[in-house]
Amino acid sequence: MIGEQENTKTPVLAIMRPESYREKSEALARDYGFKPLYAPMIKLEDVRDEGFDPFLKRVIAGKSDYVVFTSANGITFTLDKLSETEKENFIAALKKTRIIAIGPNTEKELINIGIDNSFLPEDYSSEGIVEALCPEVKGKIMDLARSAYGTKVLVEGLENCGATVYETYVYTLTIPEGAIQKELIERALAGEIDAFAFTSSMMVKGFMKHVNELGAEETMKEILNRAVVGAIGTPTGNTLMKYGVDVKVIPDEFTFEALLKAIKNQL
Repeated sequence: MIGEQENTKTPVLAIMRPESYREKSEALARDYGFKPLYAPMIKLEDVRDEGFDPFLKRVIAGKSDYVVFTSANGITFTLDKLSETEKENFIAALKKTRIIAIGPNTEKELINIGIDNSFLPEDYSSEGIVEALCPEVKGKIMDLARSAYGTKVLVEGLENCGATVYETYVYTLTIPEGAIQKELIERALAGEIDAFAFTSSMMVKGFMKHVNELGAEETMKEILNRAVVGAIGTPTGNTLMKYGVDVKVIPDEFTFEALLKAIKNQL
């Protein structure tokens, strides 16, 4: 029995979230008994498009019936563009508006800025928001602040329900290039990684871009299918499946911690 415990290997988990999530993600992974191997496969970058100022004016003037945030990053990048006075006025206006959060992390970020009455659909997805809100949004003005890679399902779905929908892209996603990304791919190809935590479709695409650059698509597919691959949300899972990857884990709750728990249960 003692010998078995001594031979137990700490499973290595690939974490590929943006740099701002590194410290918390690694700490959480260690708490769950993993040895984290970190390399960001997506990078968040600020964007201020032509829709942002009209969005800000509508919200502050009380002309938006609904404001939808599809990620905690959407809130952060929105507030980072504002002066202190604008920020105060914006948050005060949000408190009088119906706020929609796509998941628990987005809700938590809203609570952090003093908004504790946001609505979460049961299904944390664009489809879930459309389904939940469709009966009540006809003739309403809706504002979306999100990434430049947001799915059109949300806008088109809400418009089909009779809403007037405006969207502003407050940040974008890019694929970082460097030695750290190459090292993670090489260690995966060497069979050194036991589990992979994918948290977005763009992360999958970033990972696969680096794999393609090494000409290792088929080998990596075999390696991923031997490992425990986890994905947050069905869209991320579907993206992996398009690459021929067998997704072992998609937790019911769309959080990184829930993903770690589910992966751990598969090892």
